[in-house]
Amino acid sequence: MGCALLSTALMTTFGLLIDLVLGDSTTAYAVLYLPVCVLTASWTRKGDLLSAPVVLPIAFAIGILSVADGGGGAGGTLMGLVTALATQAGWLYGGTLAALLVAAARRWWPASLSRGRA
Repeated sequence: MGCALLSTALMTTFGLLIDLVLGDSTTAYAVLYLPVCVLTASWTRKGDLLSAPVVLPIAFAIGILSVADGGGGAGGTLMGLVTALATQAGWLYGGTLAALLVAAARRWWPASLSRGRA
């Protein structure tokens, strides 16, 4: 639950700031998704590492609502969301893969190496 709250709060904040400063720049939003993925996977408890790659795409979708260029009404907002997700799918998959790799490395990294033993 902590990694879900962290990633959703960061991505929503980034989305609102990018919308305020740059306008509808989904590419800038998507680039900021990569460090959030690595940060979230790095700060997640070892027992919850499998949840990080699952909640990050959800946080991406929630945060991109403020950046997506939608028209009026629910239909326009939905079309803007779908278009933004489709055009930024490469960044979305890349960030999720980075989080998965960090989580897998943390899960299976030998404990003796992480403590600095020779």
